[in-house]
Amino acid sequence: MDAHGGRRSQAERDAVTVEIGYALVSAAFAAAVLFGAVAGPALLFDLPHLLSTVLLRLGLVVAPLVFTARVVSVLLRFRWPAQPDRPGPDS
Repeated sequence: MDAHGGRRSQAERDAVTVEIGYALVSAAFAAAVLFGAVAGPALLFDLPHLLSTVLLRLGLVVAPLVFTARVVSVLLRFRWPAQPDRPGPDS
């Protein structure tokens, strides 16, 4: 049911599906890029053990935070347009 008490059309359901997919894929990409930027040097170069450990742990903490923030921000920006031509519960 939508905000007006009616059922969503197939196009509206498809739009929600596409938006969720976009949110997940773009969030995974952003998290992977960030993890690579932060933890990549520790994986590619022979750094001191402490620095390597810090970079890896920082990457493992920050990447999920970026993933979550991206999913939430994309889905919150996705709003249903007002549909005055569709009758609401008061009609």
